[in-house]
Amino acid sequence: MEFLIVCPLAFVAGMVDSIAGGGGLISLPAFIFAGLPVHNALATNKLASTMGTTIATIRYAINGYMVKAFVAIGIACGLSGSTLGSNLALVTDDGAFKAIMLFILPFVAFFVLRTKNLDSFSKTEIPRGRALVITAVVAFLIGIYDGFYGPGTGTFLMLALTALAHQDVRTAAGTTKAINLSTNAAALAVFLVNGAVLLPLGLAAGAFNIAGNWIGSNSFVQRGSSIARPIMLVVIGLFAIRLIFDLVVLR
Repeated sequence: MEFLIVCPLAFVAGMVDSIAGGGGLISLPAFIFAGLPVHNALATNKLASTMGTTIATIRYAINGYMVKAFVAIGIACGLSGSTLGSNLALVTDDGAFKAIMLFILPFVAFFVLRTKNLDSFSKTEIPRGRALVITAVVAFLIGIYDGFYGPGTGTFLMLALTALAHQDVRTAAGTTKAINLSTNAAALAVFLVNGAVLLPLGLAAGAFNIAGNWIGSNSFVQRGSSIARPIMLVVIGLFAIRLIFDLVVLR
């Protein structure tokens, strides 16, 4: 029964994640709904998502979306931020943090709705050094968020890298995948060492996630920002529902 519940949703999550990030908003609840304890759900979901993200990252690299300078500084700063965020999570009330995020989300959705083409930002060129600094700051700050809480990280990275660092959508997607893959792999290593991953279910879900990532990344290669924007809006809506559920139902 766990496989029947988790695997189809892992496939959908892989498609969403490869295009605009936020697949965890679909896959993690699937593991919990299937009856896994929360820590096992988190760990097993991390295995599946890491497998899928690896495929999307490789495809984006093959298609030339990886700009080495952006990827290198993004990974370094993302890992630093994630480490800091995970430590902050140990001493901070996450309820207040979620309430702040719920307040911010309508503004994020409004921004996406008003932006007809995410590639429009890249038409206004900024100095490369400035773009690298902005990428570093974005990766560090959203890395903190990823370590502290996590859902929607890929979507926020895509939005920030296009709007602030003026990366085109494809470059932003490549940078986002590289950062996400590194932070996912680090977290997965911790979960594996502590024996929290349910390997048979995680590997099966990972196979479906890979299939979803493959199809989703192929759609992204063909359609770019025209498909990324509506997927982002769906992810933002799912994220809002998740936050409300956490704040109202689980509290």
